Amino acid sequence: MEVFTLQDLYEFQKNFSINNVFIVGLRIPQHYRRILFSILTVTYILTLSCNLLVILLVFFTKLSHSPMYVLLSNLSLSEILLTTDIVPPMLYIILRNGANFSIVGCLMQFFLFGVFVVTESFLLSAMSYDRYLAICKPLHYKIIMGPELCLCLIVICWTMGFLIMSIAVSVVNTLYLCRENIDHFYCDVIPILKLSCSDTFMVEIVACFLSSSATLFPFLVIIVTYGCIIQAITMISSSVGKEKAFSTCSSQLGVVFKYYSTMIIVYVVPPGHFLTANKIASLLYTVITPLVNPFIYTLRNQDINVAIRQIIQSITRQQKIELIKNSQ
Repeated sequence: MEVFTLQDLYEFQKNFSINNVFIVGLRIPQHYRRILFSILTVTYILTLSCNLLVILLVFFTKLSHSPMYVLLSNLSLSEILLTTDIVPPMLYIILRNGANFSIVGCLMQFFLFGVFVVTESFLLSAMSYDRYLAICKPLHYKIIMGPELCLCLIVICWTMGFLIMSIAVSVVNTLYLCRENIDHFYCDVIPILKLSCSDTFMVEIVACFLSSSATLFPFLVIIVTYGCIIQAITMISSSVGKEKAFSTCSSQLGVVFKYYSTMIIVYVVPPGHFLTANKIASLLYTVITPLVNPFIYTLRNQDINVAIRQIIQSITRQQKIELIKNSQ
């Protein structure tokens, strides 16, 4: 399967009767739009800063030797890219109270959004497998989860994202798009299907299969691995050992619960009946989750807290040395 390219999108546009789409966004009064714009701007900056901090901590400290943190840095990278794909255009839409976008730009946003969502889903399953090996097979962990396997898992996660979304956007080429309004704040599969004047039944079947492959399989891996982890923890005789083992995976369980609960609201609840709730859930899914995840992973993580203290101490020490040199 060849990787989907931007040139393919321009070729696909020949099948469409529209060149532009109008994205409605959120229908709220002017003064509320300004408040929302300010909140989203601050949230976006914090999201970039927090996730970038995680990446820098991993690759410039001893954490880079741990597969778990290498996977975590890739999760942070996918969240930076996801929120960058969604938030800047959404800020523009809020300022303009709706805005026109080219159909190619809309499809490209959908493609990239899907790539990062699918990649994140597979990364979460890879991280659960890493925790399974660390807790259930501690003596063999370093042998099994070496740099080669870690790199292989990362490549598979990103490849699956691009592969699945290449197929998804290719399927959209079979539709005749003629409507121009998207009652959402970004281009997703359901709003795009509503642009079609042709029968979307087969496309919906394929989309359902792809979404199941992208989310259900990783979710099953997470369920199975954490089932084994919980069973292994219950067999630990020491209460301190149980607490330590559970603390290593409790943060990921929180992220997984939040990730899939918002996804269910966005893609399972019928948007026609609960459109406002669907938009709010999408806002949480694309804006709040990428901001909250770094805090969940780092606040209770002793290794990252130690790394942060070491960097602060190193900077403070360097500043003292510079002050001494300047005073002399």
